[in-house]
Amino acid sequence: MSDRKHIDFNSIHNGMKSHSGRFRIANNGIGWKGTAGDPFVLAPDNLRKFVWIRAARGYQLRVSLKDNQTLKFDGFRSDDIDAVKDALKTFYKKDLEVKELSVKGWNWGKTDFQGSNLTFNVSNKPLFELPLAQAIGANKAGKNEVSINFVDPGQPAPDGVNPKEVDELMDVTFYIPGTVAAKDSNNNSDEEDADDEEVNADAVFYDNVKSKLEFSQMTTENIVQFQEVLCLTPRGRYNIDMYQDFLRLRGKTYDYKIVYSNIIKLFLLLKPDEVHVLFVMGLDPPLRQGQTKYPFLVFQFVREDEIDVDLNLDDTKLDEKYENKLQKHYEAPTYEVVSTIFRALTGRKVTVPGTYRSHHGAHALKCSMKANEGYLYPLEKSFLFIPKPTTFIPFNEIGVVNFTRVGTQTGGSSRTFDMKFHMKSGSDYQFSSINREEYSSLEDFLRQKNIKVKSENVQETVMTYTELDDDDEDDEDMNESRKKRSKMDPDMMGDEDEESPDEDFAPNDSASDVAEEYDSDVQGPSDGDSDEE
Repeated sequence: MSDRKHIDFNSIHNGMKSHSGRFRIANNGIGWKGTAGDPFVLAPDNLRKFVWIRAARGYQLRVSLKDNQTLKFDGFRSDDIDAVKDALKTFYKKDLEVKELSVKGWNWGKTDFQGSNLTFNVSNKPLFELPLAQAIGANKAGKNEVSINFVDPGQPAPDGVNPKEVDELMDVTFYIPGTVAAKDSNNNSDEEDADDEEVNADAVFYDNVKSKLEFSQMTTENIVQFQEVLCLTPRGRYNIDMYQDFLRLRGKTYDYKIVYSNIIKLFLLLKPDEVHVLFVMGLDPPLRQGQTKYPFLVFQFVREDEIDVDLNLDDTKLDEKYENKLQKHYEAPTYEVVSTIFRALTGRKVTVPGTYRSHHGAHALKCSMKANEGYLYPLEKSFLFIPKPTTFIPFNEIGVVNFTRVGTQTGGSSRTFDMKFHMKSGSDYQFSSINREEYSSLEDFLRQKNIKVKSENVQETVMTYTELDDDDEDDEDMNESRKKRSKMDPDMMGDEDEESPDEDFAPNDSASDVAEEYDSDVQGPSDGDSDEE
């Protein structure tokens, strides 16, 4: 080994790259060159630690750098450990640390944060590691629970891999009971005070995970931040941090990372109250909270609120990258600033209400979808129901629109009617409790858009009620006829003759037992009878 200036290993993978390459340990540093190019070299002065560990693809050599970064090289054979150990000792005077993995299968252990990685240890041996740099968010799923959400399921699969055959980690939940001693940030408090003060262990773990996520996402500068924005779907208040390639939603319970390429639709809608403005964001793949998916995010702004903000961008980027679509300084209503920045960063068009006006001059009409009240917006190319459940209905997917309960009832005109969308795919969307005054304008709008319309008269329903009333009258007539027949029945007449002696009922008969129980003068007659005797 002392005569050689380097040692090579073939078929070695660099991290998560799908292609392999050649790995070299030499006097001038450690290098790797893949089959697709992209070579690199690590200088000896930057090398800090080497670890040998079992991995999915054979054995893995971990190289820790002085800036706390860790590089992983997979694909080594078990027989390569001696050659790697001798090369590191000869070239860099470094030892190779061998780590054994825990194979007990326990799910109870301790967590350790090393750089941007989270290590789960069982009996002081690592069981698995989670790369927090690939996580998109964290939230407190429940009491003593912290959930970490990983790489977006909508990202493209590696080259040459069928997306339907890819298995990837969606999220993992940790159960962290108990409390831990609080540590003062300045380290000036007494040890006794620190021992007395305790905080929940899950809160400490959650803060550590969020700090790692924020550190891993600091590769790009924050362009602008909108604080305490009200979100109707899902419900809560979030801080929106806008970066060059993604945004972050930071709430008290949930924390998300959304890539701009996943934003497919943007809507800016004025509510019928003319006080609030709704900003709707369509996502593909949808946002997830546990098992619930949210394909649309609905934010609400007060129309009169204004914001004064400066973007963290220099003039060169504003001119070259964004082509003057953004300004350095904004002082305007909040909803205008938010929609403008989203349009520039995502490259998506913001859809606004079209020519439709309701009976009261609003851009939407009030209705209900199942048990949820909301607003239905007839736009130029689609219908949109908000806030919950947010439903998007394109015109080109509508087969026919059926109006029901629009006829004249016996008691006068119906105040509301229902509308059902029969889609070409076979699914249906029904909206109820629509004001009767909206019918004519809505029908005209649908006919202008060349959408088939059917209207069902309620006369059939009225006739059904009339038939039910007729049946009730027939039942009453039958009961009266039965009574008449019973009075004319000779057998019944005989029964009435047998009951006639009841008029000569004697109170001193055996039936007087009832009187003894309820009559207050029951003792009087008995005394009189005894005197007569």
